[in-house]
Order: sequence, then C-alpha cells, then structure tokens
Amino acid sequence: MAPLLSLADRILRIRVDPHSDEVIARGGDHEAHSILQRSGFVPVVRLHDHYHRLPTGLEKNEEVRLASRAVARLSAVGYRVDHDPSFAATAPIPHDLTLGAQVNNLARRIREAEDSEEVADVLTELTAAHDGILTAVGEVLTAADFHQDLGQPADPHYANRLRYLAGRLGAIALEVSGTRNDLADRHAAHPHRTPCPREVAPIEHEASVVCPCPPALPPAPRPPASASTGRRR
Repeated sequence: MAPLLSLADRILRIRVDPHSDEVIARGGDHEAHSILQRSGFVPVVRLHDHYHRLPTGLEKNEEVRLASRAVARLSAVGYRVDHDPSFAATAPIPHDLTLGAQVNNLARRIREAEDSEEVADVLTELTAAHDGILTAVGEVLTAADFHQDLGQPADPHYANRLRYLAGRLGAIALEVSGTRNDLADRHAAHPHRTPCPREVAPIEHEASVVCPCPPALPPAPRPPASASTGRRR
C-alpha cells in the first residue's frame, strides 16, 4: 500500500525572506521538491531545516521569472502555493512527463512482469551498448570538460570526480547486462504473476471459493529520496 500523503504536503510557501533577501520555498513533498529544482531552485538541507532557494547573483526580474514559473508548475498539478503577489503565475504551464518519470516506468514494468523475457526487455533499455540509459548517463557525466576549464582551483577535481563516477557506471552496466542475458535465456514465468484463470478446481466444495491464485506479495518499501545540500550566500 502506498504511504498516505498529508494535506500539508500539498501546501507550499514561496516568498522573499526578510532576513536574507533570498527567494525561499518551504513545504511540499518529494514531487513538489522535484518541480522546484526543475524551476531553478537549489535544495538546502540543514540539521533542523529543509527548504529551497533561488541561486545567488540573479537579477530581480530573473528571480520573479523563476519564482513565477515554479508557482505555475506547482499549481498545475494541484499544489496550493502561498506566494508574494509578484510571483503570481502569468500563464499555466503543462506538467509534462519528466525523463526520470519515464525511466521510473521501467520499474513498474518489472513489478508487473509475468516472465523473464519481459524483465530482460526492460533491462535491455538500461544496458543497450549504443543508446541504453546507463550509457547515456555515463556520457552526461563524462562531459566534464565544462568543469575542467572554468578556472577555479577546485574545478579539475570536480571534473575528475565526474569521470570517476562515469567509470563506476560502466561496471554497473556490465553487471546488470549479465543479469539481463541470464534472464533472456531462462524463459521462466514468475510463480506469483501468472494470469489468473478465474476458475475453481472441480474438487472444491466450498461455495465461497472464487479463485485458486495465491495472494499477491506486497511491494517492497522504497527508500526516501535524498536532497543535495545547497550553499547559502
């Protein structure tokens, strides 16, 4: 069973902080936080506080534009947003399916798969040599020359770190590919996910029996997503 969401998680506040003069967003659940980040906000996690702020060094009109965009996107999917009047959305912004949500659909396909071939097909999307998801993520991480040439002393370190992480992805892709190949050869049906025949055995005498299938196993709990810590001015 999916966890119940509190009504408070559907309410956010986006206002200019009177002490720091930063545009700060508070409240919301993980989906709201994802929308804030895609609208340009930076997550800040402290020992007893968690919020989002706009990047430093922005012009006032750019702050208004980004905050207004966040209000429009949040409102489009049903969040209530308490905001400064200048952040009012000027036009609705449709909430398109994100790349992350599309990838997450692969997990749903695995949870619903009835045989090993279906799971192998999903894992192929992860591990395909030319344009698989893990290969594409590795390409993103290895595009580290941007950091390499920014000119700050720590920038080469960040570039090398991204290249290192890309190398780790290669090892993960190799291992997952082995699992995919094993499943492709097995041709095995999942014992708890075969189609229900909707029939009662002829030897069954109890009138209340309607289906011989075992009850479905509950889904494994999913760990909460972590947010990166942003730096304050």
